Amino acid sequence: MIELLVATLCVVRRDLLVSLRRAQDVLTPVIFFAIVVSLFPLGVGPEPGVLATLAPGVLWVAALLATMLSLPRMFANDYADGTLEQLLLTPHPLAVLVLGKVLAHWLLTGLPLVLLSPLLALQLQLPAEAFTALILSLLLGTPILSLLGATGAALTLGLRGGGVLISLLVLPLYTPILIFGAGSVAAATTGLDTEAYFSLLGAFLILALSFTPWATAAALRVSLE
Repeated sequence: MIELLVATLCVVRRDLLVSLRRAQDVLTPVIFFAIVVSLFPLGVGPEPGVLATLAPGVLWVAALLATMLSLPRMFANDYADGTLEQLLLTPHPLAVLVLGKVLAHWLLTGLPLVLLSPLLALQLQLPAEAFTALILSLLLGTPILSLLGATGAALTLGLRGGGVLISLLVLPLYTPILIFGAGSVAAATTGLDTEAYFSLLGAFLILALSFTPWATAAALRVSLE
């Protein structure tokens, strides 16, 4: 058990170090998220009421698209340099090692979006009482996006036009997360109870943690054959 934990942490550490050496891979989703949200007020006008109404959906759609932007790179570099083949040869369960790679992806993509979201929410005139709901919904939702996206990235690994295929595969799965994530923020904006939204997001996260690492591992084995 300890050896498996050490191996998983080594996968996380390696992915973090490799990605940080290519700063553009880390910054591109964050910059995309900031640009999309910042441009939106220019398109709909500066009316605070309109911006506050649209803010939950805008922030969540931008976060979803920013996450999708980074998915093709989750396994592509390891596939190209042979690292994935080495992971298959290790005595540790591939699904657990995949979970380490998903964690590294979330730390580099999802967590920065969560940290940046309150600042961008100010631009959209989101009420202060909804900030907690925004952060909590993204903390629960963005790991699900990474987990589901990992399965899509594994299924399209090595295929031409893989980025487009990933979008077609994961967008239907992302839709419930988008609905409940944005809905929780909208409910907090109007003073409604948000417990049901967070319970559903938590349930989706548990399901994703339970099934997607195994599905991703199986897809990687198929892609490498």
